[in-house]
Amino acid sequence: MHEIIYFNGPLLPPDKPRYLMGIGDFGDMLKAVDAGFDMFDCIMPTRNARHGTLFTSTGKTSIKREEFKYDSGPLDPDCTCYTCRTFSRGYLRHLFVSREILSMRLNTMHNLHFYQTFFRNMRAAIEAGKFGEYKRKWEEVFG
Repeated sequence: MHEIIYFNGPLLPPDKPRYLMGIGDFGDMLKAVDAGFDMFDCIMPTRNARHGTLFTSTGKTSIKREEFKYDSGPLDPDCTCYTCRTFSRGYLRHLFVSREILSMRLNTMHNLHFYQTFFRNMRAAIEAGKFGEYKRKWEEVFG
């Protein structure tokens, strides 16, 4: 896939949106941006949220884990979303294991906010001429 992305990216008109359908993995998106793509869509943030996998500044986190049972800290201390500012990991875990619909909503809100922030910061890095540094940082976090 990466070989095809790097082959096709430069062939697309630079003055038009370059859309790559159905990728949402952070490593794949970084490579696609590096190849010249600038628009994506995927189900990853919402599907993962519904199944208890949340994206954070330190990587993927499964809110189902027993270690979060009594954890009073925020899901991601670096995140400014409503979920992270308002609810603890312990409470988010409780909602998830209790199969509360609120769990899916809060998790989805967080993951969508995380993706939006990721792209907003990527855009700023590109404009500042620091995309390579940004790409390396996130490849370390998400592999």
